[in-house]
Amino acid sequence: MLSVAEAHSVVLNHLLVTPAEPIPLPQAAGRVLREPLTADRDLPPFNRVSMDGIAIQYAAFETGQRQFRVAGTQFAGQPAQTLTNETACLEVMTGAMLPTGTDTVIRYEDLQITDGLAEIRIDAVQAGQNVHHRATDRKQNEELVPIGTRLGPPEMAVAASVGKATILVSKRPKIALISTGDELVDVSETPEPYQIRRSNTYLLQTVLQAAGAETTLLHLPDDADTMETALKTVLQEYDALVLSGGVSAGKADFVPNVMERLGVRQRFHQVAQRPGKPLWFGASDEGKVVFGLPGNPVSTFLCAYRYLLPWLKASLGLPVLPPSVARLARSVSFPPQLTYFLPVRLSVSPDGIGLAAPLPGSGSADYANLLQCDGFMELPPERAEFSEGEAFPVYTFR
Repeated sequence: MLSVAEAHSVVLNHLLVTPAEPIPLPQAAGRVLREPLTADRDLPPFNRVSMDGIAIQYAAFETGQRQFRVAGTQFAGQPAQTLTNETACLEVMTGAMLPTGTDTVIRYEDLQITDGLAEIRIDAVQAGQNVHHRATDRKQNEELVPIGTRLGPPEMAVAASVGKATILVSKRPKIALISTGDELVDVSETPEPYQIRRSNTYLLQTVLQAAGAETTLLHLPDDADTMETALKTVLQEYDALVLSGGVSAGKADFVPNVMERLGVRQRFHQVAQRPGKPLWFGASDEGKVVFGLPGNPVSTFLCAYRYLLPWLKASLGLPVLPPSVARLARSVSFPPQLTYFLPVRLSVSPDGIGLAAPLPGSGSADYANLLQCDGFMELPPERAEFSEGEAFPVYTFR
């Protein structure tokens, strides 16, 4: 039985080889970048006016001149005009090119313009003010967004600004999400007293699709031969399989043996943790990856966020970031020598400290408890008592 850290390491040593694909920019939101985005020209590409007002030569102001005859107007989207009379000015709009022959912008709020004569009403004027100078943000060919970045709103705007009509991203891996068990019926059916509706795969689909996977929901009965026949085909068609149930020590838990017969070698079975101790993980020589998650809902939830999600992100080229940290809001006891993933509700104290309040629950089948839960706090196995105010990692899902 592996420790949590050991199991995490094994999982991350079996990443998918995810190819890159070019797609139209409007379809790229949320995808993972596989090429650097670089500035195709200086940013800004010209001396840009940053306030509505007038553009002047500062030297004229410096000599004491305060009234300037308006010689024209420079709008955004027009080529730069030229101020030929250094004692005059040009009206300028935000975003326009700074007119040639000017170097300073006085905003309208500091002016009075009467009959085409602009009078500067303040003395505190700095040379070059209200001008966003060329290349002050980035220079041409400078990297703006590195490979391995998820494309959110700022990155999409940058991609558009540098002309990336088509962009190279990680291809979405195809993952089959497979529920197992004769006690499970479809969500549209009315279960008998001895049955329950399938729900774990909907949880997994929500987690993995949001992270960038293409998923399909399947279901298999508790029959080893049927399972083997179906999974043989599924292994050929998908990059990875995530099974829910069938990995414990019961007489109907066939997943480990079926996977072995299909050429998926077990990398570990059981992790010293609660919930989720029966977690199974395997990989084939062809690079296919299989997760066998315990069927209890809270165990599935925990394993999805602690192992499956970091694995998917890393496979897509994203960095694996450390979890956040919070302080226990009250003391907790957990005598077993297992890593304990404690469901918690998060809040922030008035002085800005993250707090984690333990939630009561009725075990790893208690889905309803997760509605109030923001994440799992990871408590180490070498201790039984955890005091209020101590800080530990928290894996969040809100």
